[in-house]
Amino acid sequence: MKLLTGLLTAVVLIACMGASHAVVRIADDRGGRIGTYVDKYQDLRQSGDTVIIDGLCASACTIVLGAIPHDRICVTSHATLGFHAAWDFGTNGRAVTNAEATQMLYAMYPSQVKRWINQRGGLTPHMLFLKGRQLQSMYKPCYLDAQASALKPSRGSLPQAEQLESARGQLLH
Repeated sequence: MKLLTGLLTAVVLIACMGASHAVVRIADDRGGRIGTYVDKYQDLRQSGDTVIIDGLCASACTIVLGAIPHDRICVTSHATLGFHAAWDFGTNGRAVTNAEATQMLYAMYPSQVKRWINQRGGLTPHMLFLKGRQLQSMYKPCYLDAQASALKPSRGSLPQAEQLESARGQLLH
């Protein structure tokens, strides 16, 4: 009877733990085709994973802001978002602004990001960079910086996967 009770208790505890979600780190992503990012982030949204922006996320990469729920995105002090108008190659091979794709891109952004973009003249061919205090006022901090700086120099830095796993634990609590 004790074995059965112990087994039942273990099953109930495991069932109550819930699904564990991973962490996806974005850094040095210069973007690309909008459709590719829409598909990528749709899968990420359904996964329930948390997104850490820890470096450059530019162009189509910024679609993450509209695709992933706000409470599942955090930013480090290294995070930089780059916004510009969408473009296609023209007949002469030069970049030509695509107004329809630009409007679609803009429509995906959360309202505070739209306000920030509008205050700077909207989406144009020139890159707008959102970083530092302005970005940190819109999204929660990840605390990766605090963890890394708390390490003693003699120990060296944690491998990236261990940092992210530790950060995941902080984000979920």
